[in-house]
Amino acid sequence: MVTGRTTNRGMAVLAALAVVAILPGTVGVASAESIPGYRTGDGATAVKGAASTADAPQLEPGLHTDSIKRGEQKHYAVTLDDRTSAYFSAVAAPKPGTKVEDYGDKLTISVQDSDGTTCGTGASPTFNGGGMAYPLADYATRRIGADRTECQKAGPYYLVITREGSATSGPDPWPLELNYLDEPPLKGNTPAQPGQGSWSTTTPAPRTDATKRSAKGGTGFNDAGSVDTGVWKDRITPGETRFYRVPVDWGQRLNLSAELPNASSGASGFVTRVLGLGVYNPARGAVGHVSFVPYTGKPAAAKQFTAPVDYGNRFNAADSVGAMRFAGWYYVEVSLHPDAAKYFPKGAELTLRVDVRGAAEEGPGYAAPTDTFSVTPEDRETAHEGRTAQEAAKSGTLMTVAYAGIGTGVVLLAGLGAWTLMARRSPAAAAGAPAGPVAAGGPGGRPSLPGQSTQTTQQAQPNGQFERPQGW
Repeated sequence: MVTGRTTNRGMAVLAALAVVAILPGTVGVASAESIPGYRTGDGATAVKGAASTADAPQLEPGLHTDSIKRGEQKHYAVTLDDRTSAYFSAVAAPKPGTKVEDYGDKLTISVQDSDGTTCGTGASPTFNGGGMAYPLADYATRRIGADRTECQKAGPYYLVITREGSATSGPDPWPLELNYLDEPPLKGNTPAQPGQGSWSTTTPAPRTDATKRSAKGGTGFNDAGSVDTGVWKDRITPGETRFYRVPVDWGQRLNLSAELPNASSGASGFVTRVLGLGVYNPARGAVGHVSFVPYTGKPAAAKQFTAPVDYGNRFNAADSVGAMRFAGWYYVEVSLHPDAAKYFPKGAELTLRVDVRGAAEEGPGYAAPTDTFSVTPEDRETAHEGRTAQEAAKSGTLMTVAYAGIGTGVVLLAGLGAWTLMARRSPAAAAGAPAGPVAAGGPGGRPSLPGQSTQTTQQAQPNGQFERPQGW
């Protein structure tokens, strides 16, 4: 029997479901809690930046994690030499759905020496995605060079990170990932800044390959999906940011287009900022800024066309050119505003057109090997196959183990072959038959196997075979 109490509760549930059903853009829409947040690097070291340089924790090259509150400034200590340029990046990654203020919430990054002299600053990245929270990243550097006078000596330095924000933005601390990289000095002369007009600024047409390959976008720099020249497809949820990476060598440049299809939901209207596109260099320095395009239900595209990679670009004052200063993995950040749910309640198909233009050139010649600021054949293979950074690392580990196993197997097989040959010759030699040279080793000139005592002897059997040594 259904009681009136049960009936009332059931009616309340039905009413709530009805309200949800008629709200625009809510059917099948992923909540902010279900959207994956930024994944920090495996093995990153947790640190706690200090308000004072006197208490600043020491950073070593590599990845580190921390968090930063609104209005907070943090200091980290580093020890630098007088030959190597150092890059310090910071990624602020508020959780999807966090309330942020465009141009109000920002991250400021700088490097200072022990006298308080500023050695380098970042571009103070801010949000400009219509209130959407997505990872903000940039770097500051202590650069060694003949064109500089400050911050060239070896000694203590400090990384300073400040979070600015309005009182109306979200109060939660932002997760923070720091990356400390060294760039080796050059063996020869420093290349000059490319001259004005040395490359075209006219954006070419995007790739039009008939076949689309599947990409695996990640949550950030550490799990970014690898791509190369071609047309790639992926899916993206409103409120989500996806990262991809592409190898770009010396002399090459990127022509990118991220595209949304027309809406099939029947929704209409104008949304000022829907699809965002940003590019970062191998040291996580922003190439320009993340730009968003509007959407009206018709196909839309966000585009970026970079300068060619050149060591001398670091002398260019424009951030979009200065960041294209070394070869390596470049990162592509694509964001879809939560308001896109009215058009794509179940997510949208994302088309990413990637065009690495220009032939690879010889680099300036570093005095020491560097995996970060170079492009290898393995990198190109990884990108062509669309493997994520983690898949590539796992594959590399497995191959190392495999090669080690093959090498060990070859040694053991060679030893077994030599032992078998000697064993077959032994009865002939005992009968006075001619025998070839025998390698020195165990008793009777038999070679001893790895780990086998030279006291081991073999006994002839009636069938003409020999017993295997004990422990074989």
